[in-house]
Amino acid sequence: MPPPRTREKALRHRLAELRGPDVPAKALDARALAALAANPGCERRAILDGAGVNKTALASALGAPSAFGQSQFALTRGNAFEARVKSDGGAELLRLVREKLDPAAEPPAHAQVPDLAAVGSEGRTARTALALREATRAGGWTLLDHPMLALDVAGSPAFLEPDAVVVHPDGGWTVVEIKSFPLLDGSADPAKVGAAARQAAVYVLALEGVAARLDPPPRVHHHVLLVCPRDFSNLPAASAVDIRKQRAVTARQLARLTRLQDIADTLPEGTCFSPELPAEQLTAAVEAVPAAYAPECLSACELAFHCRERSRTAGAVTSLGRSVRAELGGLTTVADVLAAARGETGDPDDPAVAALRRAALLRAEALGGAAR
Repeated sequence: MPPPRTREKALRHRLAELRGPDVPAKALDARALAALAANPGCERRAILDGAGVNKTALASALGAPSAFGQSQFALTRGNAFEARVKSDGGAELLRLVREKLDPAAEPPAHAQVPDLAAVGSEGRTARTALALREATRAGGWTLLDHPMLALDVAGSPAFLEPDAVVVHPDGGWTVVEIKSFPLLDGSADPAKVGAAARQAAVYVLALEGVAARLDPPPRVHHHVLLVCPRDFSNLPAASAVDIRKQRAVTARQLARLTRLQDIADTLPEGTCFSPELPAEQLTAAVEAVPAAYAPECLSACELAFHCRERSRTAGAVTSLGRSVRAELGGLTTVADVLAAARGETGDPDDPAVAALRRAALLRAEALGGAAR
């Protein structure tokens, strides 16, 4: 008789069934995890990401392909710049860490770069934890190139791979983010810096989990190092970014996620998100999971075009933006809003209804004055 399944193994089996037979899981990276944390009410994205579904292939199979994602040129340029930053044993990278974050420390003349190779994500995560513990006890500078960290997301582990983690001589740990967008005259595009900070916050949360298992726990710095090309060259420049706000928001949003087991339990038997399924069956499977579409999804989710079309067809006010949705209270469709504004439905004591009727009255007065 086979041993009984643990709850964790049962969830893994269920997620594999949802993904489809023989379909490899797509890793949940920090970029996707930060986007998921920014929209914790979207159960559709939570279960698809948790199951490792390739949402790009899924969107194409649904007939709503997305242009979301980095271009191949940007990826190639980013990889070349990262290789340059980490060349010569990471000497330039460690110099930038000391200059921007730890100027009182000794120069990183004899830094260690441990081998983090291991079999599988779990093996690499364990090897990273061991390397961090050894480096913290040894003192001196240590550069961990592409370590593997684990973070619990809605009851399922997500494996994350930051560009680098640096261990300082005093035992502190710093996350390093290497990006290909430029620092022009010492500053960069605020939107891109914000996105990088949100990704780094995910890494910091995962790193704090590793630190908490050590005695005494080392300090995980809440200033991360952002390394970018200087101006229009390929020379690295760096800036210390305070991610305490992003870390707090991400931790709070991840805690609000509905657990994957609870979402999976609500789905009909036989639900599967394999892109190989017929379009009708695949559409029914996707629509079985509630979504929380907002225009912001267009820059963060591969399924955004599909969800936008469905939201518009249903007349949902979420397609107008989260701020508009918040102002309308219990009015969830455009038809409800228009009926309330015309005085056909709605409680007059409801602030949203009262505001809509006042706006409709002002509009009628303005149009009547213009006609005269």
